[in-house]
Amino acid sequence: MTGSRAALLVHGAGGGGWEWNVWRGVFEAAGFRVAAPDLMPAPAGLVATRFADYQAQVHAALAALPRPRVLVGASLGGLLALSAAERADAMVLVNPLPPAPWHAGLPARDWPDMVPWQRDARLSGTRRALPDADDATTLHAFRHWRDESGAVLREAHGGVAAERPACPVLCVVSRHDEDVPPAGTLAMAGAWGADVLQTLSGSHVGPLLGREAAGIALQAVEWLNRAENVG
Repeated sequence: MTGSRAALLVHGAGGGGWEWNVWRGVFEAAGFRVAAPDLMPAPAGLVATRFADYQAQVHAALAALPRPRVLVGASLGGLLALSAAERADAMVLVNPLPPAPWHAGLPARDWPDMVPWQRDARLSGTRRALPDADDATTLHAFRHWRDESGAVLREAHGGVAAERPACPVLCVVSRHDEDVPPAGTLAMAGAWGADVLQTLSGSHVGPLLGREAAGIALQAVEWLNRAENVG
Protein backbone atom coordinates (compact mmCIF):
# COMPACT_ATOMS: atom_id res chain seq x y z
CA MET A 1 0.00 0.00 0.00
CA THR A 2 1.34 3.43 -0.90
CA GLY A 3 -1.06 5.73 0.96
CA SER A 4 -1.37 6.50 4.64
CA ARG A 5 -2.60 3.94 7.16
CA ALA A 6 -3.85 4.18 10.70
CA ALA A 7 -3.54 2.13 13.87
CA LEU A 8 -5.57 2.11 17.07
CA LEU A 9 -3.66 0.74 20.05
CA VAL A 10 -5.86 -0.45 22.94
CA HIS A 11 -4.23 -0.88 26.35
CA GLY A 12 -4.95 -3.46 29.02
CA ALA A 13 -6.55 -3.34 32.46
CA GLY A 14 -4.89 -1.03 34.96
CA GLY A 15 -2.80 0.65 32.30
CA GLY A 16 -3.15 3.47 29.81
CA GLY A 17 -2.11 4.67 26.38
CA TRP A 18 1.39 5.20 27.79
CA GLU A 19 1.93 1.42 27.62
CA TRP A 20 2.24 1.81 23.84
CA ASN A 21 4.96 4.47 23.80
CA VAL A 22 7.54 2.15 22.23
CA TRP A 23 5.09 0.66 19.75
CA ARG A 24 3.81 4.12 18.84
CA GLY A 25 7.32 5.20 17.87
CA VAL A 26 7.88 2.12 15.74
CA PHE A 27 4.50 2.39 14.01
CA GLU A 28 4.85 6.12 13.36
CA ALA A 29 8.31 5.57 11.89
CA ALA A 30 6.67 3.05 9.52
CA GLY A 31 4.16 5.66 8.34
CA PHE A 32 1.17 4.87 10.54
CA ARG A 33 -1.13 7.49 11.99
CA VAL A 34 -1.39 6.20 15.58
CA ALA A 35 -4.05 6.67 18.24
CA ALA A 36 -3.46 5.21 21.72
CA PRO A 37 -6.20 6.66 23.96
CA ASP A 38 -6.79 6.01 27.63
CA LEU A 39 -9.93 3.99 28.31
CA MET A 40 -12.15 6.15 30.51
CA PRO A 41 -14.48 5.12 33.35
CA ALA A 42 -18.23 5.47 32.93
CA PRO A 43 -19.72 8.81 34.06
CA ALA A 44 -20.96 7.13 37.25
CA GLY A 45 -17.42 6.13 38.17
CA LEU A 46 -15.03 3.22 37.96
CA VAL A 47 -17.11 0.83 40.07
CA ALA A 48 -20.05 1.40 37.72
CA THR A 49 -17.95 0.83 34.60
CA ARG A 50 -18.78 -2.22 32.49
CA PHE A 51 -17.15 -3.99 29.55
CA ALA A 52 -19.66 -2.34 27.19
CA ASP A 53 -18.46 1.12 28.29
CA TYR A 54 -14.92 0.38 27.16
CA GLN A 55 -16.24 -1.44 24.10
CA ALA A 56 -18.12 1.67 22.97
CA GLN A 57 -14.97 3.77 23.33
CA VAL A 58 -12.95 1.35 21.18
CA HIS A 59 -15.64 1.31 18.48
CA ALA A 60 -15.80 5.11 18.42
CA ALA A 61 -12.02 5.57 18.35
CA LEU A 62 -11.64 3.08 15.51
CA ALA A 63 -14.45 4.65 13.49
CA ALA A 64 -12.67 8.01 13.74
CA LEU A 65 -9.62 6.65 11.90
CA PRO A 66 -9.37 6.43 8.11
CA ARG A 67 -9.02 3.10 6.32
CA PRO A 68 -7.01 1.03 5.94
CA ARG A 69 -6.79 0.78 9.73
CA VAL A 70 -5.19 -1.69 12.09
CA LEU A 71 -6.56 -2.61 15.50
CA VAL A 72 -3.92 -3.56 18.08
CA GLY A 73 -4.91 -4.72 21.56
CA ALA A 74 -3.05 -6.05 24.59
CA SER A 75 -4.57 -8.18 27.36
CA LEU A 76 -8.05 -6.77 28.09
CA GLY A 77 -7.45 -4.47 25.12
CA GLY A 78 -7.12 -7.54 22.93
CA LEU A 79 -10.55 -8.78 23.94
CA LEU A 80 -11.97 -5.30 23.38
CA ALA A 81 -10.32 -5.22 19.97
CA LEU A 82 -12.01 -8.48 19.01
CA SER A 83 -15.37 -6.84 19.66
CA ALA A 84 -14.63 -4.36 16.86
CA ALA A 85 -12.92 -6.77 14.47
CA GLU A 86 -15.49 -6.27 11.71
CA ARG A 87 -14.40 -2.63 11.43
CA ALA A 88 -10.66 -3.36 11.14
CA ASP A 89 -8.53 -4.27 8.12
CA ALA A 90 -6.02 -6.22 10.23
CA MET A 91 -5.51 -7.04 13.90
CA VAL A 92 -2.57 -7.60 16.22
CA LEU A 93 -3.44 -9.20 19.57
CA VAL A 94 -0.77 -9.13 22.28
CA ASN A 95 -1.32 -11.74 25.00
CA PRO A 96 -5.06 -11.07 24.68
CA LEU A 97 -7.63 -12.07 27.25
CA PRO A 98 -9.29 -14.86 25.26
CA PRO A 99 -12.98 -14.93 24.37
CA ALA A 100 -15.22 -17.90 25.04
CA PRO A 101 -14.55 -20.82 25.04
CA TRP A 102 -10.81 -20.27 25.55
CA HIS A 103 -11.45 -18.10 28.63
CA ALA A 104 -11.86 -21.35 30.56
CA GLY A 105 -8.07 -21.69 30.66
CA LEU A 106 -7.55 -18.43 32.57
CA PRO A 107 -6.41 -18.64 36.19
CA ALA A 108 -9.31 -18.27 38.64
CA ARG A 109 -9.44 -14.79 40.20
CA ASP A 110 -11.77 -13.04 42.62
CA TRP A 111 -12.03 -9.39 41.57
CA PRO A 112 -13.29 -6.74 44.03
CA ASP A 113 -15.58 -4.01 42.69
CA MET A 114 -12.54 -1.75 42.35
CA VAL A 115 -9.16 -3.35 41.80
CA PRO A 116 -6.68 -1.05 43.64
CA TRP A 117 -3.69 -1.39 41.36
CA GLN A 118 -2.81 2.29 41.68
CA ARG A 119 -3.51 2.54 45.40
CA ASP A 120 -1.55 -0.60 46.24
CA ALA A 121 1.23 -0.17 43.69
CA ARG A 122 4.74 -0.91 44.92
CA LEU A 123 7.95 -0.52 42.98
CA SER A 124 9.06 -3.99 44.09
CA GLY A 125 5.82 -5.49 42.78
CA THR A 126 6.20 -3.67 39.48
CA ARG A 127 9.72 -5.08 39.13
CA ARG A 128 8.34 -8.59 39.64
CA ALA A 129 5.63 -7.96 37.05
CA LEU A 130 8.15 -6.58 34.55
CA PRO A 131 11.23 -8.78 34.85
CA ASP A 132 12.25 -7.96 31.29
CA ALA A 133 11.98 -4.14 31.59
CA ASP A 134 14.75 -1.65 32.30
CA ASP A 135 14.75 0.49 35.44
CA ALA A 136 13.38 3.63 33.77
CA THR A 137 10.44 1.77 32.26
CA THR A 138 9.73 0.00 35.53
CA LEU A 139 9.65 3.30 37.42
CA HIS A 140 7.39 4.88 34.80
CA ALA A 141 4.97 1.95 34.98
CA PHE A 142 4.95 2.06 38.79
CA ARG A 143 3.95 5.73 38.67
CA HIS A 144 1.23 5.23 36.05
CA TRP A 145 -0.70 2.08 37.00
CA ARG A 146 -4.35 2.88 37.63
CA ASP A 147 -7.19 1.26 39.51
CA GLU A 148 -9.56 -0.85 37.45
CA SER A 149 -13.21 -1.87 37.40
CA GLY A 150 -13.66 -5.31 38.91
CA ALA A 151 -16.93 -5.69 37.02
CA VAL A 152 -15.13 -5.32 33.70
CA LEU A 153 -12.60 -7.97 34.68
CA ARG A 154 -15.31 -10.32 35.94
CA GLU A 155 -17.12 -9.98 32.60
CA ALA A 156 -13.93 -10.55 30.63
CA HIS A 157 -12.87 -13.57 32.66
CA GLY A 158 -16.40 -14.95 32.55
CA GLY A 159 -16.23 -15.45 28.81
CA VAL A 160 -17.10 -12.85 26.17
CA ALA A 161 -18.39 -14.13 22.84
CA ALA A 162 -16.41 -13.12 19.76
CA GLU A 163 -16.72 -14.10 16.12
CA ARG A 164 -13.71 -15.23 14.14
CA PRO A 165 -12.30 -12.05 12.56
CA ALA A 166 -12.59 -11.84 8.79
CA CYS A 167 -9.42 -9.74 8.55
CA PRO A 168 -5.83 -11.00 8.96
CA VAL A 169 -4.87 -11.58 12.61
CA LEU A 170 -1.48 -11.84 14.31
CA CYS A 171 -1.28 -13.16 17.88
CA VAL A 172 1.81 -12.09 19.83
CA VAL A 173 2.52 -14.58 22.61
CA SER A 174 4.97 -14.25 25.51
CA ARG A 175 7.08 -17.25 26.43
CA HIS A 176 6.11 -16.87 30.09
CA ASP A 177 2.73 -15.37 30.91
CA GLU A 178 1.10 -16.13 34.23
CA ASP A 179 -1.94 -13.93 33.53
CA VAL A 180 -2.93 -15.33 30.13
CA PRO A 181 -1.49 -18.82 29.63
CA PRO A 182 0.12 -19.05 26.17
CA ALA A 183 -1.66 -22.36 25.46
CA GLY A 184 -5.03 -20.61 25.30
CA THR A 185 -3.84 -17.97 22.84
CA LEU A 186 -2.21 -20.61 20.67
CA ALA A 187 -5.39 -22.70 20.68
CA MET A 188 -7.47 -19.70 19.65
CA ALA A 189 -5.00 -18.77 16.91
CA GLY A 190 -5.05 -22.33 15.61
CA ALA A 191 -8.84 -22.48 15.53
CA TRP A 192 -9.07 -19.16 13.71
CA GLY A 193 -6.14 -19.66 11.34
CA ALA A 194 -4.36 -16.63 12.80
CA ASP A 195 -0.63 -16.10 12.50
CA VAL A 196 1.48 -16.37 15.66
CA LEU A 197 4.56 -14.48 16.79
CA GLN A 198 6.04 -16.29 19.79
CA THR A 199 8.43 -14.01 21.63
CA LEU A 200 11.13 -14.48 24.25
CA SER A 201 9.37 -11.94 26.44
CA GLY A 202 9.23 -13.12 30.03
CA SER A 203 6.03 -11.40 31.19
CA HIS A 204 2.45 -10.56 30.30
CA VAL A 205 3.21 -6.96 29.32
CA GLY A 206 6.79 -7.60 28.27
CA PRO A 207 6.03 -7.23 24.53
CA LEU A 208 5.02 -3.63 25.27
CA LEU A 209 7.33 -2.63 28.12
CA GLY A 210 10.23 -5.07 28.05
CA ARG A 211 13.66 -4.58 26.50
CA GLU A 212 12.53 -6.46 23.39
CA ALA A 213 9.43 -4.29 22.84
CA ALA A 214 10.81 -2.29 19.89
CA GLY A 215 11.91 -5.45 18.09
CA ILE A 216 8.53 -7.11 18.65
CA ALA A 217 6.72 -4.02 17.41
CA LEU A 218 8.92 -3.98 14.32
CA GLN A 219 8.05 -7.62 13.62
CA ALA A 220 4.37 -6.71 13.93
CA VAL A 221 4.86 -3.91 11.39
CA GLU A 222 6.66 -6.28 9.05
CA TRP A 223 3.74 -8.70 9.34
CA LEU A 224 1.31 -5.88 8.57
CA ASN A 225 3.35 -4.96 5.51
CA ARG A 226 2.65 -8.46 4.21
CA ALA A 227 -1.00 -8.62 5.29
CA GLU A 228 -3.79 -8.20 2.81
CA ASN A 229 -5.20 -4.65 2.49
CA VAL A 230 -2.74 -3.00 4.89
CA GLY A 231 0.68 -3.84 3.55
